[in-house]
Amino acid sequence: MRLMLWSLLTCLAWQHPAVAQTCGAVGVPCEIDDGAYFIALPEEVNAETGLFVFLHGSGGTGEAGARNTGFSNRVTSRGYAFVTPSGAERDWGVFDGLEEPRDDVAFLRAVIDDAVTRFDLNRDTVLLTGFSRGSSMVWDMACRAPDVAAAFAGSAGGFWEPMHEGCEAPVHLHHSHGFRDAMVPLEGRKGVWRERPFHQGNIMKGLDVWRATNGCMGAADISVSEGAAWIKRWDSCEAGSIFFQVWDGGHGMPGGWSIDVIDWFEGLEGQG
Repeated sequence: MRLMLWSLLTCLAWQHPAVAQTCGAVGVPCEIDDGAYFIALPEEVNAETGLFVFLHGSGGTGEAGARNTGFSNRVTSRGYAFVTPSGAERDWGVFDGLEEPRDDVAFLRAVIDDAVTRFDLNRDTVLLTGFSRGSSMVWDMACRAPDVAAAFAGSAGGFWEPMHEGCEAPVHLHHSHGFRDAMVPLEGRKGVWRERPFHQGNIMKGLDVWRATNGCMGAADISVSEGAAWIKRWDSCEAGSIFFQVWDGGHGMPGGWSIDVIDWFEGLEGQG
């Protein structure tokens, strides 16, 4: 009888590892060197379970992202672990000419490695995403550490000045931007924030860095309008691909963004 009960409990724990989750839930961060992250797991975790890593905007936290259960549930319902790290001082070490509060290239790599090991996830299926300043960090990670994820997706944030002249390797990049975004305008802007000068880069100028890196400086393979969005896709790059969407909105993410990004990510299978 005891053997049967033990076998049943073992089976249930294997099918639903989230029950045995020791950290990562709201209020219980997973601590690593230099920081922490939160994680929500799908109902079933196996060797194929990938990671949807989301970087918050300036002023946010990983815990606040974890509390957004509407967002996390949409991701976990697709079979991905939803990982939300916390930026140092509620910010990210974006390449912007200013001193970085933390080496976030190393930190985010450590977050992904820790989550993969701790929760037995698929290191080869990592989608790194972000919003606003977090999106800028996604662009930087893609440029400076392209091996950290299989693909990258951001909304409302790109390279800052001084602009990267080139990136380490081609990547698969998905980017959405509001046409009426005044916080991070498509055309970029300069200013002073808390007595510190800043210069947000021109998104189209940054896009050219990616087109050059991926080897697709010609016209887009696809140029379409879908509702209140305009989309250009470069799918015939020498390597990698680019999905660029401008939508009729401000500083935010278009409706259904997380699901659209996952659909795009899963559609990349077989591309170089």
